[in-house]
Amino acid sequence: MNAQEAKKRLEKLKKEINHHRYLYHVLDREGISDAALDSLKHELKKLEDAFPQWVTPDSPTQRVSGKPLKEFKKVTHARLMLSLEDAFSLEELQAWFERISKVATIPENFFCEVKFDGLAISLMYEKGILQEASTRGDGRVGEEVTQNIKTIESVPLSLDAKGAFEVRGEVVMTKKVFEEVNRAQEKAGLKTYANPRNLAAGSVRQLDPAITRSRKLEFYAYDLFGDEAPATHAEKHALLKKLGFKTDRFAKKTARVRDVEYFHNAIEERREKLPYHIDGIVVTIHAVSDFEKLGVVGKAPRGAIAYKFALAEATTRVKDIIVQVGRTGVLTPVAILEPVEIGGVTVSRATLHNKEQIKKLGIKIGDTVVVGRAGDVIPEVRAVLPKLRTGHEHSFYFPSECPVCGHEVKEDASGILVRCTNRHCPALRQELLYHFVSKHAFDIDGLGPKIIDALLDNGLIQDAPDLFLLTEGDLVPLERFGEKSAKNLVEAIARAKKITLPRFLVALGILHVGEETAVLLARNFQFLISNSQIKMKDFIKTMRGASREDLEKIADIGPIVAKSIFEWFADERNIARLKKFWSAGVVLTIPAYLKQGKAEPLKDLTFVLTGELESLTREQAKEKIRARGGDISESVSAKTSFVVAGSNQGSKYDDAKKLNIPVLSENEFLKKL
Repeated sequence: MNAQEAKKRLEKLKKEINHHRYLYHVLDREGISDAALDSLKHELKKLEDAFPQWVTPDSPTQRVSGKPLKEFKKVTHARLMLSLEDAFSLEELQAWFERISKVATIPENFFCEVKFDGLAISLMYEKGILQEASTRGDGRVGEEVTQNIKTIESVPLSLDAKGAFEVRGEVVMTKKVFEEVNRAQEKAGLKTYANPRNLAAGSVRQLDPAITRSRKLEFYAYDLFGDEAPATHAEKHALLKKLGFKTDRFAKKTARVRDVEYFHNAIEERREKLPYHIDGIVVTIHAVSDFEKLGVVGKAPRGAIAYKFALAEATTRVKDIIVQVGRTGVLTPVAILEPVEIGGVTVSRATLHNKEQIKKLGIKIGDTVVVGRAGDVIPEVRAVLPKLRTGHEHSFYFPSECPVCGHEVKEDASGILVRCTNRHCPALRQELLYHFVSKHAFDIDGLGPKIIDALLDNGLIQDAPDLFLLTEGDLVPLERFGEKSAKNLVEAIARAKKITLPRFLVALGILHVGEETAVLLARNFQFLISNSQIKMKDFIKTMRGASREDLEKIADIGPIVAKSIFEWFADERNIARLKKFWSAGVVLTIPAYLKQGKAEPLKDLTFVLTGELESLTREQAKEKIRARGGDISESVSAKTSFVVAGSNQGSKYDDAKKLNIPVLSENEFLKKL
């Protein structure tokens, strides 16, 4: 970018930033998120640093130990350490208060405090001496980390108080310390950490307290329980401060829901200047007696809620828009971005979802856009800032031909999805092979997209059955393959030849047939399940003999899915593929949960899994549910019986709370099994 181009960009950025400043600070409206606005300011500052001759007075930038442990002991909490329900808007906050007002008559008095983005800790004191510190764990059982917590200078080891009581709070790492740790990591040539919260949590769970001490952690207390605990949350905070704990200096009592909103906005405005990370505020019914009266629903107290800030977002520019072809032939537009960091991750691509979304956004190549991460995972373009256009942007037109094979593309009945009409499109073949070896299908260890591409490029495979015919001699000449790695891959492929019927159905890549539909099909054709194995010829004969009407009779399989299955098995080329699997030695087996004559204690119950379980993999958990007659769903709905929540839960946990679906911890889930 030359000096004149920089000057034009600077002027546009200043106008856009001042526009949003006016909306937010004068009109009390938010045009874009704080994160997106900060991203624009950051770009402005970088440009001004590069071209100081264009800095003007009206620019927005010119505004004035102990010994190492062998393991952690488990601790049962005297009082459950509950998580909080989330709200993301004033409307959701008001809806929360209306709900709890139906449970009990509660005055509109709240206590508000910042929500630290750290690790929840319980401290147990007896006769004024710290006896035990433990993590939240699953809310009922945590881990004892007393030695590590004692290394934190802001945790008093003794207090001027008698009796037994519990203090709860959050262990955090300041932004400054986090940056120091990452600089040290870079200097040592080691991997840097993603965010302060994860590093703080990892620091507390070190077996060597000396490592915890080196991380310079801090503890902020927010609650207290005991025989003589105060009657309000404000009084609790005052006592905690008197006892020598760090507490939130912004915490205050508010009288109305609208006052809570003002507090939320004020804290959000201060957010970036705080020494620690926060992700919202906590709103609690002020009187402890009223709070206790409301009780608990699921894993959350009714009398408190987390009023979160907007998800992390940033602004960047669209360099190009490309189209990818998925395994079912659907064309998905993807924005190629100037790299930008969002929540500790550098993003260079973002999904535009479909043709309808491009029209809705009005996006052009060259636009400045707001990018966020859907569910904090998948980057997506959320908004376009058309006022920053220079006139050099140009429109994107959805292709009328497949970008891979050149065949005609057609819209589906909804008019939203566009699909390649060539069933044998190379892109479909490639994506189907990626899908074929994935964990839900054949799950072949060490066989990923790069190796699949190399096998295709070198003509060693044309289709999935060819994988089972590969020899070590075929692989050794390929780049990055030696005799040992070739031997390991051939052995992994051989081990994968024996596969359960549902996983095989998933692997075939039939449109609309995922894990649960595959189980339904396998469960329906019970006459196949007389032995532990199925002959491929019997499988082919049975599936080809099933009419569309037969398939539609299976519970939860509708006309569209039935049509897709019927047409797949009616295609002679697909039958030829199945016979190649047979010739290559692929064996279909029956999983235990499909065998007849077994007890089904979970029959008619549907489970949704979210987060990471410690004692089971996701696949093992699903197998155990199915073995007991239960069903699995990938999304939460009114039909869901239970949501099983491990650590790092996703949006499904939030959906369960909104729909009042029971949530099971890992221990509760294991007991139910």
